[in-house]
Amino acid sequence: MWLPPVICVVACDITQKGYEKKRSKLLGAYLSHPPVTADQASPRRPPMAPSASRYHRRRSSGTRDERYRSDVHTEAVQAALAKHKERKMAVPMPSKRRSLVVQTSMDAYTPPDTSSGSEEEGGQGEGTPTSSQGSVSMEHWISRAIHQGSTTSSSSSSTQSGGSGAAGRLADVLAQTHVENHSAPPDVTTYTSEHPVQVERPQVSTVPRTTPKYGNAELMETGDGVPVSSRVSAKIQQLVNTLKQPSVPSPHYTDDFFQPDPNQPRPEGAQMVAIRGEPLGVVTNWPPSLEAALQRWGTISPKAPCLTTMDTNGKPLYVLTYGKLWSRSIKVAYNILHKLGTKQEPMVRPGDRVALVFPNNDPAAFMVAFYGCLLAEVVPVPIEVPLTRKDAGSQQIGFLLGSCGVTVALTSDACHKGLPKGPTGEIPQFKGWPKLLWFVTESKHLSKPPRDWFPHIKDANNDTAYIEYKTCKDGSVLGVTVTRIALLTHCQALTQSCGYTEAEIIVNVLDFKKDVGLWHGILTSVMNMMHVISIPYSLMKVNPLSWIQKVCQYKAKVACVKSRDMHWALVAHRDQRDINLSSLRMLVVADGSNPWSISSCDAFLNVFQSKGLRPEVICPCASSAEALTVAIRRPTDDSNQPPGRGVLSMQGLSHGVIRVDSEERLSVLTVQDVGTVMPGALMCVVKPEGVPQLCRTDEIGELCVCSIATGMSYYGLSGMTKNTFEVFPMSSSGAPISEYPFTRTGLLGFIGPGGLAFVSGKMDGLMVVSGRRHNADDIVATALAVEPMKFVYRGRIAVFSVTVLHDERIVVVAEQRPDSTEEDSFQWMSRVLQAIDSIHNVGVFCLALVPANTLPKTPLGGIHLSETKQLFLEGSLHPCNVLMCPHTCVTNLPKPRQKQPEIGPASVMVGNLVSGKRIAQASGRDLGQIEDNDQARKFLFLSEVLQWRAQTTPDHVLFTLLSSRGAVLSSLTCLQLHKRAEKIATMLMERGHLQDGDHVALVYPPGIDLIAAFYGCLYAGCVPITVRPPHPQNIATTLPTVKMIVEVSRSACVMTSQVISKLLKSKEASAAVDVRTWPPVLDTDDLPKKKPPQLYKPSNPDTLAYLDFSVSTTGMLAGVKMSHTATSAFCRSIKLQCELYPSREVAICLDPYCGLGFVLWCLCSVYSGHQSILIPPSELEVNPALWLMAVSQFRVRDTFCSYSVMELCTKGLGLQTESLKSRGLDLSRVRTCVVVAEERPRIALTQSFSKLFKDLGLHPRAVSTSFGCRVNLAICLQGTSGPDPTTVYVDMRALRHDRVRLVERGSPHSLPLMESGKILPGVRIIIANPETKGPLGDSHLGEIWVHCAHNGSGYFTVYGDEALQSDHFNSHLSFGDTQTVWARTGYLGFLRRTELTDASGERHDALYVVGALDEAMELRGMRYHPIDIETSVIRTHKSIMECAVFPWTNLLVVVVELEGSEQEALDLVPLVTNAVLEEHYLIVGVVVVVDIGVIPINSRGEKQRMHLRDGFLADQLDPIYVAYNM
Repeated sequence: MWLPPVICVVACDITQKGYEKKRSKLLGAYLSHPPVTADQASPRRPPMAPSASRYHRRRSSGTRDERYRSDVHTEAVQAALAKHKERKMAVPMPSKRRSLVVQTSMDAYTPPDTSSGSEEEGGQGEGTPTSSQGSVSMEHWISRAIHQGSTTSSSSSSTQSGGSGAAGRLADVLAQTHVENHSAPPDVTTYTSEHPVQVERPQVSTVPRTTPKYGNAELMETGDGVPVSSRVSAKIQQLVNTLKQPSVPSPHYTDDFFQPDPNQPRPEGAQMVAIRGEPLGVVTNWPPSLEAALQRWGTISPKAPCLTTMDTNGKPLYVLTYGKLWSRSIKVAYNILHKLGTKQEPMVRPGDRVALVFPNNDPAAFMVAFYGCLLAEVVPVPIEVPLTRKDAGSQQIGFLLGSCGVTVALTSDACHKGLPKGPTGEIPQFKGWPKLLWFVTESKHLSKPPRDWFPHIKDANNDTAYIEYKTCKDGSVLGVTVTRIALLTHCQALTQSCGYTEAEIIVNVLDFKKDVGLWHGILTSVMNMMHVISIPYSLMKVNPLSWIQKVCQYKAKVACVKSRDMHWALVAHRDQRDINLSSLRMLVVADGSNPWSISSCDAFLNVFQSKGLRPEVICPCASSAEALTVAIRRPTDDSNQPPGRGVLSMQGLSHGVIRVDSEERLSVLTVQDVGTVMPGALMCVVKPEGVPQLCRTDEIGELCVCSIATGMSYYGLSGMTKNTFEVFPMSSSGAPISEYPFTRTGLLGFIGPGGLAFVSGKMDGLMVVSGRRHNADDIVATALAVEPMKFVYRGRIAVFSVTVLHDERIVVVAEQRPDSTEEDSFQWMSRVLQAIDSIHNVGVFCLALVPANTLPKTPLGGIHLSETKQLFLEGSLHPCNVLMCPHTCVTNLPKPRQKQPEIGPASVMVGNLVSGKRIAQASGRDLGQIEDNDQARKFLFLSEVLQWRAQTTPDHVLFTLLSSRGAVLSSLTCLQLHKRAEKIATMLMERGHLQDGDHVALVYPPGIDLIAAFYGCLYAGCVPITVRPPHPQNIATTLPTVKMIVEVSRSACVMTSQVISKLLKSKEASAAVDVRTWPPVLDTDDLPKKKPPQLYKPSNPDTLAYLDFSVSTTGMLAGVKMSHTATSAFCRSIKLQCELYPSREVAICLDPYCGLGFVLWCLCSVYSGHQSILIPPSELEVNPALWLMAVSQFRVRDTFCSYSVMELCTKGLGLQTESLKSRGLDLSRVRTCVVVAEERPRIALTQSFSKLFKDLGLHPRAVSTSFGCRVNLAICLQGTSGPDPTTVYVDMRALRHDRVRLVERGSPHSLPLMESGKILPGVRIIIANPETKGPLGDSHLGEIWVHCAHNGSGYFTVYGDEALQSDHFNSHLSFGDTQTVWARTGYLGFLRRTELTDASGERHDALYVVGALDEAMELRGMRYHPIDIETSVIRTHKSIMECAVFPWTNLLVVVVELEGSEQEALDLVPLVTNAVLEEHYLIVGVVVVVDIGVIPINSRGEKQRMHLRDGFLADQLDPIYVAYNM
């Protein structure tokens, strides 16, 4: 069933110029209109000439046959477009970066500036009309605004046009006329100048979701939270509105993806009867074989001209006589058989295949070589001249030659000289070609045959005469074998049908190497001693009238042309006075089987009838490589008998039935007959798919022919041969209609009244979309009729289908003229979509425009279709404009998920118990049970542990900091740390005048000062907050975050180093924040000498030890309170899991500002006494090998890193493993290498890291991940003992429905999930339903809840809705164990009991993290995790370096980083759209292509998708290209 798609229009604007003008134009059409009454309720479109009334007027004048046929189609298309003007909608034009707009100079896009600003536009729309005032004035207003308004051409106009000019007023109009206000999601960050978005990689600003509205933030957004100045959000809003229009099909969802329409037309006629051609009358003087004919004419009329060739000026170059042809062919035959190889071992024997490689301008040399082969009884395989080693399709030709066993190629002297040569002058082997001996056939290079040598001339038999190559739809090349008897019979049948007589003159414009050109111009002509005037393609390019001039000059009786030759003659024809075509008795139209040839035939007749051309002379024929000539219209002397015509309904054709239609209908196909069946042949029509069953009389099918004169086989392919050349059509009773096999012609059509054959298309051009058949040629014709000749070159347009999501999708690719502007291309694309929709009732999935002359060509200049499709699919077409319409075309998505009413948690639990499933819960070892000699346990506070260590082991080194060279920068012993901390405590009390409990912000680079300052705060009784310092190169975006954390955490003072303290108050800083409002800033570079009177000891271990501030990936800034109890429990848990003792060294390459990274950097060493080797991750940007070299040099057993560090090593050291090995890098001592993360484990990265460094001794089992979150900074961590991490494969489709279904590795839609490490001692986990809060069973997906002594004790402060956060730290199950207090992690995951046993001998429970609830996207009722879509997208093209997705309203936005030239940007749009459709059943709404490094990433290596979203909506990404899919 077909549903009328929304007609969609998108074009590309230049990112900065002419924005005001475009915006008013774009928004013009979606300003609301007055309510329409039912009788006028058709949607609106802008007028497109010619109007329908004019169309009807033209239609009524004159009779049909005097009119140029394609005019009718053009008019039909134009009328369809005019009808559509009612339904016009605004569609956002894609945005292009300027550098991509290379077609013409910028002036073509933006008219010169008419005014300095946009002030005077203000007077144009006095009083914005409301909807009740009628849409006329509204449209009038908009059009005036467009036509008279200025176009601000300042480059900044796009971003700064906040409220000025047309765009500002449009916003007012929009607000007043109230376009249905689709409210945006509430969490748009309102960016102000105070907090610009951050899209720099090195450091990410951590702006919370909704910033306090400084200054004029309220003025910046519209009612639905979209910043007014943002062009992007206006476009997206527009796209949403367009997609919400009622004319969008509500897709009919089915479970099996496609169901046929019950109301479709069905064939009703009787079963057809096979049609027999007239008998082949064997004339007495017909030769017994073609060689015998050559011998006859060569000996009795040696002076008779056989072939005249032309040079590019149209002067006769050379006349080949029958005598010369005969003598030279003998010479060639002799040399092939006797002069190649040795006498004992000739290279070529009779029956062998040889290639004929001759250029299109040398038919004489080709003819001599061809007949030489026939005389020598070798099989010629004519092919195209390979111009370069990588010619389009040339590789496939090579495969054909290889499979035919060709070892010798015959060629001409000139061609041989022109072939590409290697350095030593030899011809290189072309890609995919066998090794060939090149043999030049010019007489002067050949030896004379001895007097007694004579070719053996036999009667025609069943030996192969020649092989004609044929290119299939998929680009593969097949060789069709034609036997000598078929060759002769075909020549006889053509002679009889065309009434050829001796010495007739025939003008041939066609390719003489194959098809109609070969059959008429090389073979049948010799049988009848005719004279062929051959017009090379190169001459036609220079002078399209050349063939007509030759017909006049030679008074030719016959001409063989294609409809394009007629078309170009019409275009070039300018009242040539001396043209007289009365000599022509037959004009063979070789591509008469293309239904659209009729327009060229009619137009040609229209113009040249006055020049003596008689209507009955035009003879279309239908042919195919397999069946040779299928049918040809006979030249009649009776001009009264009009040719057959059928006006067929396109709708009927798409269902495979013939419905004759009145020509008033727009969507019709007019077909002309291609004459009757060939003499001696039998023709029938069979169903194109499945069993070859006869069609009914009103049904379209594939024409099949039974005749001696057809091909015999595909060389070397017996299976395909059987299906094509040995077909036995069956009647409805199942009985074959003939004992002889038929050949499938590859042509679709029917047999009309009077036995006339009609062809409606080719099997190769067939595209079956949602069960309906469309022909590529028809769609090309409609596209060309939109604006014939103006915008795209005729003949430079390709239409094919690609399979996406279980159905074929139509793709149109065209070359645009170099002078066309972006506006033109936009206009054209939108109209093509409308036209194809109206006339064919089918949506175009993708429309791509490429620069002129960039599509792969066939040797005769057409488009190489399969190569074009290949380039499209592999993303190397490089279009300059792309428009995808997946929303319109894809109507077979599976049903959206309907949320079922929730089953109560109690029933779930009972159900689990009944079915024997255990409740999903697990815990680490019990801290109370573990006996160890942990001295630190007796202290409640870390500050006391440090004092104890300073007394008992004063010189034990706790911390060592490395420089980027790997040298030790500084180190701290227990005593040194204690002394520094004391001095800092003094400073806080004396200079800072701080009370105990005050908050202190520590703004330090990663290092030892940070640690000392932290303990200094504990000694002074203050609460430290570690804050990442601002990036000196990027103050504007990083400093506001620092300021914000300082303010939000209510810090009484800031402690920092001298350098940073200067930075905080610098001139650059004052541009970003108000520097006067900093709290006191203390720099710790000059410390007081004395120690404090006494060290502070907290009264209660549950008081605050420190605040852990971080920004979540969704942009939430939250500070978590960590009590002294939790801090000590945390350190103990890690000490036990990793078995840390004072004798150990641990290498840490993490950011020390929050989470587990901070705990490992600052706290664990003091608690466990081990030495921490500190490696700041930023140093790896200078020296990527720093971390691994340190691990090797210090012989470290345990090391911790982040994903960004691991990625840096994998990318940066990938090719250096050998040199690292030679430098002594050895990782064999590493026992655990833990990635500290708050996300699903990145299996691909950890595996590639393990594989890469395996050669350097890294044990694959050493690499593992940890898992922590805001409420609990570390829940799992691999540790030293216990089983290895396990991996399971789950079905991604089930996961979207919140279900876990385990599948085998490698099964479709499988997703690998790795366990996130072992559960830490003292941690209990349960899986709960996030909605009902009921416990879930084993292997069920739910939210991970955690109960543990080191949980945070709550948020210190949260921006956003506090009520929502209140249960994060103290939730209770709604059923079962309702007493325990759990913290909700906000992550989905599941527990699974494995077969492994853990250290205590129990069965091991593995925790699998799937993803954060905050990040998950609800689309079509299902839950998607961004990372899964991103993984699919990154796989689609080698140039996609990184990808991030986010939803906006209900659209999916995909941002990809492009590595490579900007010209590749548009290649990515179809690939990304296809991949997401295919793998996730989602339609991508917007594809944004950006530079590398635009997707913001935080210190943990996580993508900041919400920052990205806000930056996109605020127009701050400077994208290379933005495509809005329709």
